[in-house]
Amino acid sequence: MENTPLAPPHALAPAAARGRVLVVDDDPTVAEVVVGYLHRAGFAVERAGDGPAALERFAAARPDLVVLDLMLPAMDGFEVCRRMRAHGPVPVIMLTARGDEEDRILGLETGADDYVTKPFSPRELVLRVESVLRRAGAGAPAAEGARPLSGAGLRLDPVARSASRDGVGLALTLREFDLLAFLLRHPGRAFGREELMREVWGWDFGDLSTVTVHIRRLRGKVEQDPARPRLIRTVWGVGYRLDLPGDGAATEVAEDAGVTEATEVAEDAAVTEATEVADATEAAAVTAATAVAEATGRTEGAGRA
Repeated sequence: MENTPLAPPHALAPAAARGRVLVVDDDPTVAEVVVGYLHRAGFAVERAGDGPAALERFAAARPDLVVLDLMLPAMDGFEVCRRMRAHGPVPVIMLTARGDEEDRILGLETGADDYVTKPFSPRELVLRVESVLRRAGAGAPAAEGARPLSGAGLRLDPVARSASRDGVGLALTLREFDLLAFLLRHPGRAFGREELMREVWGWDFGDLSTVTVHIRRLRGKVEQDPARPRLIRTVWGVGYRLDLPGDGAATEVAEDAGVTEATEVAEDAAVTEATEVADATEAAAVTAATAVAEATGRTEGAGRA
Protein backbone atom coordinates (compact mmCIF):
# COMPACT_ATOMS: atom_id res chain seq x y z
CA MET A 1 0.00 0.00 0.00
CA GLU A 2 1.29 3.44 -0.86
CA ASN A 3 2.26 5.48 2.19
CA THR A 4 2.17 9.05 1.04
CA PRO A 5 0.47 12.14 2.42
CA LEU A 6 -2.94 12.95 1.03
CA ALA A 7 -1.62 16.28 -0.15
CA PRO A 8 1.78 17.88 -0.73
CA PRO A 9 3.73 18.39 2.50
CA HIS A 10 3.45 22.16 2.36
CA ALA A 11 -0.35 21.83 2.27
CA LEU A 12 -0.30 19.64 5.36
CA ALA A 13 1.85 21.98 7.39
CA PRO A 14 0.24 25.42 7.50
CA ALA A 15 2.12 28.16 9.29
CA ALA A 16 -0.45 28.29 12.07
CA ALA A 17 -0.73 24.50 12.50
CA ARG A 18 -1.96 23.47 15.95
CA GLY A 19 0.37 20.49 15.97
CA ARG A 20 1.78 17.68 13.83
CA VAL A 21 -0.20 14.44 13.81
CA LEU A 22 0.84 11.14 12.24
CA VAL A 23 -2.14 8.94 11.26
CA VAL A 24 -1.33 5.23 10.87
CA ASP A 25 -4.11 3.08 9.39
CA ASP A 26 -4.13 0.52 6.58
CA ASP A 27 -7.77 1.26 5.72
CA PRO A 28 -7.59 4.07 3.13
CA THR A 29 -11.19 5.12 3.72
CA VAL A 30 -10.76 5.50 7.48
CA ALA A 31 -7.39 7.18 7.06
CA GLU A 32 -8.76 9.67 4.54
CA VAL A 33 -11.65 10.65 6.82
CA VAL A 34 -9.42 11.02 9.88
CA VAL A 35 -6.79 13.03 8.00
CA GLY A 36 -9.46 15.26 6.51
CA TYR A 37 -11.08 16.09 9.85
CA LEU A 38 -7.76 16.74 11.56
CA HIS A 39 -6.56 18.89 8.69
CA ARG A 40 -9.73 20.98 8.77
CA ALA A 41 -9.27 21.36 12.55
CA GLY A 42 -5.95 23.06 11.86
CA PHE A 43 -3.47 20.21 12.36
CA ALA A 44 -0.57 19.35 10.10
CA VAL A 45 -1.17 15.70 9.21
CA GLU A 46 0.87 12.93 7.66
CA ARG A 47 -0.24 9.39 6.94
CA ALA A 48 1.27 5.90 6.89
CA GLY A 49 -0.41 2.65 5.91
CA ASP A 50 1.65 0.16 7.94
CA GLY A 51 4.04 -0.17 10.86
CA PRO A 52 7.40 0.10 9.04
CA ALA A 53 6.26 3.17 7.12
CA ALA A 54 5.00 4.73 10.35
CA LEU A 55 8.34 4.18 12.09
CA GLU A 56 10.15 5.65 9.09
CA ARG A 57 8.05 8.80 9.15
CA PHE A 58 8.35 8.98 12.95
CA ALA A 59 12.14 8.86 12.75
CA ALA A 60 12.28 11.46 9.96
CA ALA A 61 10.16 14.03 11.80
CA ARG A 62 8.86 13.47 15.33
CA PRO A 63 5.11 14.23 15.41
CA ASP A 64 3.34 15.85 18.35
CA LEU A 65 0.84 12.97 18.44
CA VAL A 66 0.22 9.64 16.72
CA VAL A 67 -3.20 8.21 15.83
CA LEU A 68 -2.36 4.51 15.56
CA ASP A 69 -4.52 1.65 14.31
CA LEU A 70 -4.18 -1.54 16.33
CA MET A 71 -4.62 -4.05 13.50
CA LEU A 72 -1.88 -3.29 10.99
CA PRO A 73 -0.19 -5.55 8.42
CA ALA A 74 3.39 -6.69 9.00
CA MET A 75 3.61 -5.09 12.45
CA ASP A 76 0.69 -4.52 14.82
CA GLY A 77 -0.04 -1.28 16.62
CA PHE A 78 1.27 -2.60 19.94
CA GLU A 79 4.75 -3.15 18.52
CA VAL A 80 4.72 0.15 16.64
CA CYS A 81 3.83 1.95 19.88
CA ARG A 82 6.59 0.18 21.81
CA ARG A 83 9.22 1.10 19.20
CA MET A 84 8.11 4.72 19.05
CA ARG A 85 8.14 5.01 22.83
CA ALA A 86 11.66 3.55 22.91
CA HIS A 87 12.82 6.82 21.27
CA GLY A 88 11.11 9.03 23.84
CA PRO A 89 7.65 10.07 25.01
CA VAL A 90 5.05 10.81 22.37
CA PRO A 91 1.26 10.93 22.87
CA VAL A 92 -0.51 8.01 21.19
CA ILE A 93 -4.22 7.47 20.52
CA MET A 94 -4.99 3.91 19.45
CA LEU A 95 -7.77 2.95 17.07
CA THR A 96 -9.23 -0.53 17.47
CA ALA A 97 -11.88 -2.28 15.39
CA ARG A 98 -12.83 -4.41 18.37
CA GLY A 99 -14.32 -3.39 21.68
CA ASP A 100 -12.51 -6.17 23.55
CA GLU A 101 -11.43 -4.93 26.97
CA GLU A 102 -8.27 -7.03 26.69
CA ASP A 103 -7.17 -5.12 23.57
CA ARG A 104 -7.93 -1.77 25.17
CA ILE A 105 -6.06 -2.60 28.35
CA LEU A 106 -3.09 -4.01 26.43
CA GLY A 107 -2.98 -0.83 24.36
CA LEU A 108 -2.97 1.33 27.47
CA GLU A 109 -0.34 -0.85 29.13
CA THR A 110 1.80 -0.56 26.01
CA GLY A 111 1.79 3.18 26.60
CA ALA A 112 -1.16 4.54 24.63
CA ASP A 113 -2.64 7.67 26.17
CA ASP A 114 -6.13 7.05 24.83
CA TYR A 115 -8.04 4.72 22.54
CA VAL A 116 -11.07 5.00 20.28
CA THR A 117 -13.14 2.02 19.17
CA LYS A 118 -14.26 1.72 15.54
CA PRO A 119 -16.71 2.79 14.28
CA PHE A 120 -16.16 6.19 15.83
CA SER A 121 -17.18 9.78 15.29
CA PRO A 122 -14.38 11.72 13.55
CA ARG A 123 -15.41 14.80 15.52
CA GLU A 124 -14.97 12.86 18.77
CA LEU A 125 -11.51 11.76 17.62
CA VAL A 126 -10.56 15.38 16.96
CA LEU A 127 -11.70 16.28 20.48
CA ARG A 128 -9.60 13.44 21.90
CA VAL A 129 -6.57 14.64 19.92
CA GLU A 130 -7.05 18.17 21.25
CA SER A 131 -7.44 16.89 24.82
CA VAL A 132 -4.30 14.73 24.70
CA LEU A 133 -2.21 17.51 23.12
CA ARG A 134 -3.51 19.98 25.69
CA ARG A 135 -2.40 17.62 28.45
CA ALA A 136 0.95 17.14 26.74
CA GLY A 137 1.82 20.70 27.67
CA ALA A 138 0.64 22.99 24.90
CA GLY A 139 1.28 26.38 26.44
CA ALA A 140 3.17 27.31 29.60
CA PRO A 141 1.90 25.73 32.82
CA ALA A 142 0.33 27.93 35.46
CA ALA A 143 2.50 29.01 38.38
CA GLU A 144 0.87 26.59 40.81
CA GLY A 145 1.12 23.75 38.34
CA ALA A 146 4.75 24.57 37.45
CA ARG A 147 6.29 24.21 40.90
CA PRO A 148 8.29 21.01 41.57
CA LEU A 149 6.49 18.28 43.48
CA SER A 150 8.06 15.87 45.93
CA GLY A 151 7.30 13.30 48.60
CA ALA A 152 8.31 9.76 49.65
CA GLY A 153 11.46 10.02 47.55
CA LEU A 154 9.49 11.07 44.49
CA ARG A 155 10.33 14.27 42.64
CA LEU A 156 8.48 15.70 39.65
CA ASP A 157 9.28 18.76 37.60
CA PRO A 158 6.14 19.71 35.62
CA VAL A 159 8.04 22.20 33.45
CA ALA A 160 10.79 19.78 32.40
CA ARG A 161 8.31 16.86 32.47
CA SER A 162 10.87 14.83 34.41
CA ALA A 163 10.29 12.41 37.27
CA SER A 164 12.54 10.45 39.61
CA ARG A 165 12.44 8.30 42.71
CA ASP A 166 15.37 8.31 45.12
CA GLY A 167 17.39 10.09 42.44
CA VAL A 168 16.67 7.49 39.76
CA GLY A 169 14.77 8.68 36.69
CA LEU A 170 11.29 7.29 36.03
CA ALA A 171 10.09 6.59 32.50
CA LEU A 172 6.52 7.80 32.73
CA THR A 173 4.03 8.20 29.92
CA LEU A 174 2.14 11.45 29.49
CA ARG A 175 -0.87 10.25 31.48
CA GLU A 176 1.19 8.51 34.14
CA PHE A 177 3.09 11.75 34.75
CA ASP A 178 -0.10 13.82 34.96
CA LEU A 179 -1.75 11.26 37.24
CA LEU A 180 1.19 11.16 39.64
CA ALA A 181 1.47 14.97 39.61
CA PHE A 182 -2.23 15.29 40.45
CA LEU A 183 -1.95 12.82 43.34
CA LEU A 184 1.17 14.55 44.68
CA ARG A 185 -0.73 17.82 44.71
CA HIS A 186 -3.48 16.21 46.81
CA PRO A 187 -1.84 13.73 49.22
CA GLY A 188 -4.09 12.00 51.72
CA ARG A 189 -7.24 12.68 49.72
CA ALA A 190 -9.25 9.88 48.13
CA PHE A 191 -10.48 10.31 44.55
CA GLY A 192 -12.97 8.22 42.62
CA ARG A 193 -12.13 6.99 39.15
CA GLU A 194 -14.68 9.39 37.67
CA GLU A 195 -12.96 12.31 39.42
CA LEU A 196 -9.54 11.23 38.22
CA MET A 197 -10.80 10.84 34.67
CA ARG A 198 -12.24 14.33 34.78
CA GLU A 199 -9.25 16.00 36.48
CA VAL A 200 -6.37 14.16 34.80
CA TRP A 201 -7.80 13.15 31.42
CA GLY A 202 -10.16 16.09 31.07
CA TRP A 203 -13.04 13.78 30.10
CA ASP A 204 -16.57 13.77 31.43
CA PHE A 205 -17.10 10.31 29.95
CA GLY A 206 -15.04 7.25 29.09
CA ASP A 207 -14.12 3.73 30.11
CA LEU A 208 -13.09 3.78 33.78
CA SER A 209 -10.73 0.85 33.18
CA THR A 210 -8.43 3.47 31.66
CA VAL A 211 -7.86 4.88 35.15
CA THR A 212 -7.43 1.40 36.66
CA VAL A 213 -4.76 0.44 34.13
CA HIS A 214 -2.81 3.66 34.65
CA ILE A 215 -2.90 3.25 38.42
CA ARG A 216 -1.54 -0.28 38.05
CA ARG A 217 1.24 0.86 35.71
CA LEU A 218 2.11 3.77 37.99
CA ARG A 219 2.35 1.48 41.00
CA GLY A 220 4.72 -0.71 39.04
CA LYS A 221 7.07 2.26 38.68
CA VAL A 222 6.85 4.04 42.05
CA GLU A 223 6.10 1.31 44.59
CA GLN A 224 8.78 -0.84 46.26
CA ASP A 225 6.35 -3.76 46.06
CA PRO A 226 3.54 -3.08 43.55
CA ALA A 227 1.61 -6.10 44.87
CA ARG A 228 1.51 -4.42 48.30
CA PRO A 229 1.29 -0.71 47.52
CA ARG A 230 2.13 1.68 50.36
CA LEU A 231 1.92 4.95 48.40
CA ILE A 232 -0.98 4.69 45.97
CA ARG A 233 -3.58 2.93 48.06
CA THR A 234 -6.99 1.61 47.10
CA VAL A 235 -9.84 3.07 49.13
CA TRP A 236 -12.56 0.48 48.81
CA GLY A 237 -15.83 1.88 47.59
CA VAL A 238 -14.22 5.22 46.71
CA GLY A 239 -11.13 4.99 44.52
CA TYR A 240 -7.47 5.78 45.20
CA ARG A 241 -5.41 7.88 47.60
CA LEU A 242 -1.73 8.86 47.73
CA ASP A 243 -0.26 8.36 51.21
CA LEU A 244 3.03 10.09 52.01
CA PRO A 245 5.13 9.37 55.12
CA GLY A 246 4.46 11.87 57.88
CA ASP A 247 1.10 13.08 56.55
CA GLY A 248 -0.92 10.94 58.92
CA ALA A 249 -1.12 8.04 56.52
CA ALA A 250 0.11 5.52 59.08
CA THR A 251 -2.53 6.69 61.52
CA GLU A 252 -5.17 6.49 58.83
CA VAL A 253 -4.04 2.99 57.91
CA ALA A 254 -4.17 1.92 61.55
CA GLU A 255 -7.55 3.57 61.97
CA ASP A 256 -8.79 1.93 58.79
CA ALA A 257 -7.58 -1.42 60.05
CA GLY A 258 -9.25 -0.81 63.41
CA VAL A 259 -12.48 0.25 61.79
CA THR A 260 -12.37 -2.74 59.46
CA GLU A 261 -11.71 -5.12 62.35
CA ALA A 262 -14.40 -3.52 64.49
CA THR A 263 -16.83 -3.67 61.60
CA GLU A 264 -16.04 -7.30 60.96
CA VAL A 265 -16.46 -8.12 64.67
CA ALA A 266 -19.74 -6.22 64.78
CA GLU A 267 -20.94 -7.93 61.62
CA ASP A 268 -19.93 -11.34 63.00
CA ALA A 269 -21.72 -10.57 66.26
CA ALA A 270 -24.79 -9.41 64.38
CA VAL A 271 -24.78 -12.54 62.24
CA THR A 272 -24.30 -14.72 65.32
CA GLU A 273 -27.08 -12.94 67.18
CA ALA A 274 -29.39 -13.16 64.19
CA THR A 275 -28.60 -16.85 63.82
CA GLU A 276 -29.24 -17.48 67.51
CA VAL A 277 -32.52 -15.58 67.34
CA ALA A 278 -33.52 -17.50 64.24
CA ASP A 279 -32.57 -20.79 65.87
CA ALA A 280 -34.49 -19.89 69.01
CA THR A 281 -37.48 -18.81 66.99
CA GLU A 282 -37.39 -21.97 64.94
CA ALA A 283 -37.04 -24.10 68.10
CA ALA A 284 -39.96 -22.29 69.72
CA ALA A 285 -42.05 -22.80 66.61
CA VAL A 286 -41.20 -26.48 66.49
CA THR A 287 -42.00 -26.85 70.21
CA ALA A 288 -45.30 -25.05 69.79
CA ALA A 289 -46.20 -27.13 66.76
CA THR A 290 -45.34 -30.32 68.63
CA ALA A 291 -47.41 -29.26 71.62
CA VAL A 292 -50.39 -28.48 69.39
CA ALA A 293 -50.03 -31.82 67.65
CA GLU A 294 -49.87 -33.68 70.93
CA ALA A 295 -52.85 -31.80 72.31
CA THR A 296 -54.81 -32.53 69.15
CA GLY A 297 -53.87 -36.17 69.41
CA ARG A 298 -55.07 -36.34 73.01
CA THR A 299 -58.34 -34.67 72.10
CA GLU A 300 -58.95 -37.06 69.21
CA GLY A 301 -58.13 -40.01 71.49
CA ALA A 302 -60.58 -38.82 74.13
CA GLY A 303 -63.27 -38.43 71.49
CA ARG A 304 -62.82 -41.99 70.25
CA ALA A 305 -62.94 -43.27 73.82
